[in-house]
Amino acid sequence: MDLDAVAEWSRYVVSLSVFVYLGAWLAFCAEAGLRSRIRRLLEATAAVDTPATELVGVSAGAGSGSAGGGVSDDADPAAGAPESLLERAERTGRNGRSLLVLATVVLAAGVTMRGIGTSRAPWGNMYEFSITGALVASLVFLVLARTVVGRAVAVWAVLLIFVTLGLAVTLLYVPPGPLVPALRSYWLVVHVGAAVVAFGLFTVSAVVSGLQIVSERAAAQGRTTGFGAALPESSTLDRLSYRLTAVAFPIWTFGPLILGAVWAEVSWGRYWGWDPKEVWALITWLAYAAYLHARATAGWKGSKASIVSLVGYATVLFSYFGVNIFFNGLHSYGGL
Repeated sequence: MDLDAVAEWSRYVVSLSVFVYLGAWLAFCAEAGLRSRIRRLLEATAAVDTPATELVGVSAGAGSGSAGGGVSDDADPAAGAPESLLERAERTGRNGRSLLVLATVVLAAGVTMRGIGTSRAPWGNMYEFSITGALVASLVFLVLARTVVGRAVAVWAVLLIFVTLGLAVTLLYVPPGPLVPALRSYWLVVHVGAAVVAFGLFTVSAVVSGLQIVSERAAAQGRTTGFGAALPESSTLDRLSYRLTAVAFPIWTFGPLILGAVWAEVSWGRYWGWDPKEVWALITWLAYAAYLHARATAGWKGSKASIVSLVGYATVLFSYFGVNIFFNGLHSYGGL
């Protein structure tokens, strides 16, 4: 099999990973539903002042006529046994994590095949950047998947990866081919590679920031049920988003900005030329610098900081999509 065929087959491997991510997402959705059911049962039990342990092993009908001691009439037998539901939720979560590991491995194989087939780093156009960035985000999330916070963000993080890959293999795909002369450089590995890593980290951070806003508002409104009440504490999500951004920010500074300027001088004889991609890379840097500065000096935390973080991620997306689609410049290498 020649290298071009390897690069072409990588698309089918990446497409396969999309379906595995879909399976992982459905498993995480089922786990979230089961945990919500457990939470409602325990809240109903607490409301009638009945110890949760008295419900273990009790069927839906048994004891339902006792004063102040039953479950709702529409509860099924499983709802009367929290341990049984908890076991199902844990098993479903394990299945989701196993599928996520499998999806990440399959995606890594697809990205590797693209790199081998093209004999270069697999991030020379929007399609390749998308699949590699999704791989980084998936690896980051795998680290979080076993934690309470990881379980809370699982549904949304995996959904975002699934959508990114779906767009990549349908709308953004370009056949393997040689790079434009300006990209045939070892700088592609370090400059764009750093941007891919930062993009993956910023993506997970954005998901966590969005959930932090929901969690904080649910707490402020005193809600004890619903999606917001099921999330970890607002402060926990806030700290995680900050830590992810604190790691991604220096990578973005070093890769797209500093190394990008050096590469521009080597290729075009100037460090800065106000090219649209350069401008938006700087805007992204300023947005995240404002986020980190506001937290460190003004004490911004919670929703205020998360909104700034999401604004920063919006600039990342525009630099990623908008510049390649709507602007003609020296960095218009989207491949579309």
